[in-house]
Amino acid sequence: MAVKQTAGREALGAFAPKFAELNDDVLFGQVWSREDKLSLRDRSIVTVVALMAQGLTDSSFQYHLTTAKNNGVTKMEIAEILTHAAFYAGWPKAWAAFRMAKEVWAENDATDAKAKHQNEMVFPIGAPNDAFAKYFIGQSYLAPLSTQQVGIYNVTFEPGCRNNWHIHHAKSGGGQILVCVAGHGYYQEWGKPAQELRPGDVVNIPVGVKHWHGAAPDSWFSHLAAEVPGDETSNEWLEAVDNTAYFKATAKEV
Repeated sequence: MAVKQTAGREALGAFAPKFAELNDDVLFGQVWSREDKLSLRDRSIVTVVALMAQGLTDSSFQYHLTTAKNNGVTKMEIAEILTHAAFYAGWPKAWAAFRMAKEVWAENDATDAKAKHQNEMVFPIGAPNDAFAKYFIGQSYLAPLSTQQVGIYNVTFEPGCRNNWHIHHAKSGGGQILVCVAGHGYYQEWGKPAQELRPGDVVNIPVGVKHWHGAAPDSWFSHLAAEVPGDETSNEWLEAVDNTAYFKATAKEV
């Protein structure tokens, strides 16, 4: 499969058209496309090591690290490749390379973790919960499942994400029911210990109770939030659950 590259023409096409042509058509269009000689994965490994050996950990190095990841080099493999090359290219160069590699593969880890969490439940994660972002620490997602008769929403929290302390109000009826569907989370009422939440757990939240809920520090978490019908219902958002309170509640040290 021929590798199509346009970066040369986009960056230098007007200033150095021949260089741009050689970069896009010869280096990538011909050399990188010789998969009958070396696979794209192998060429990525060679290129990453060559750039590291020169101490070139700039945007081009980041590009080739990302390309290596896309060509199938795993996080474990790149760590071993850079460790091996460190003895020949130099220890300081390896440190610089590791800093950038860690960033590139960390993005992949986050994507994989989210995808794994999605596969653990039948409900969609939904879109970023931007409308209520000011009431959360960390990123949350919202997927409306029912907006008629009874409002039911799948709320997903990335690791460490939680909503602010809040209270549900109603003249009569009201409150909320949480049905945990995936991951590991917590629910806490004011003045009480936090309660761990796992798939299958159900939490009944009456009106007038100050509380918060969210993910564990090291796990994605999703629950269905069902609004209990009532008269003159409202939600009062209060202060954020800061790190001290959150890690104390989840039995983690700051």
